[in-house]
Amino acid sequence: MALAMLCIEFNRGLLLRKGRTMAQNESDLQKIKELIEIMKDNDLVEVEIKHGADKISLKRFQPQQPVVTAVPVITSGARAESAAEMAQNLAAKAEPTTTQKQENLVEIKSLIVGTLYTAPSPDSEPFVDVGSHIDPQTVVCVIEAMKVMNEIKAETSGTIAEILVKNGQAVEYGQPLFRVRPD
Repeated sequence: MALAMLCIEFNRGLLLRKGRTMAQNESDLQKIKELIEIMKDNDLVEVEIKHGADKISLKRFQPQQPVVTAVPVITSGARAESAAEMAQNLAAKAEPTTTQKQENLVEIKSLIVGTLYTAPSPDSEPFVDVGSHIDPQTVVCVIEAMKVMNEIKAETSGTIAEILVKNGQAVEYGQPLFRVRPD
């Protein structure tokens, strides 16, 4: 098992091992080896010992534990969809609708992950509604991420044709928020 000595300022002095004194005439290396054995016996990852002006710190490297991620199960109604059905549904959602293709609607997408707010405060009117005329500098919503409010600008000119999200909804990067009929 690999050990790394982070800080060794071990000049002289006595070290205690389970209530008894180690002999003074032992070499420092032997004392360090005994500390390593104590660490192994007691399954310690790190130990630091100070005795007067003497100090020794040892740290044992731990192998990385594999990260296990749970995959959420998506259910539709009373039955779960098969993987093929979910893939087809996702593909259908990713493709623009025929109405969108015909009208050449432009999507305003989320630039960050966070919580979307459609108004500057709970008592205020929304930034935009369906039918609102926008220009590239128009703020269409704010997204809160890590306690910071980020204004999302339209970056296009036109009229809001569809609002795809609700106030207070969690949004993902790249998620469509609005559809705009360009001028």
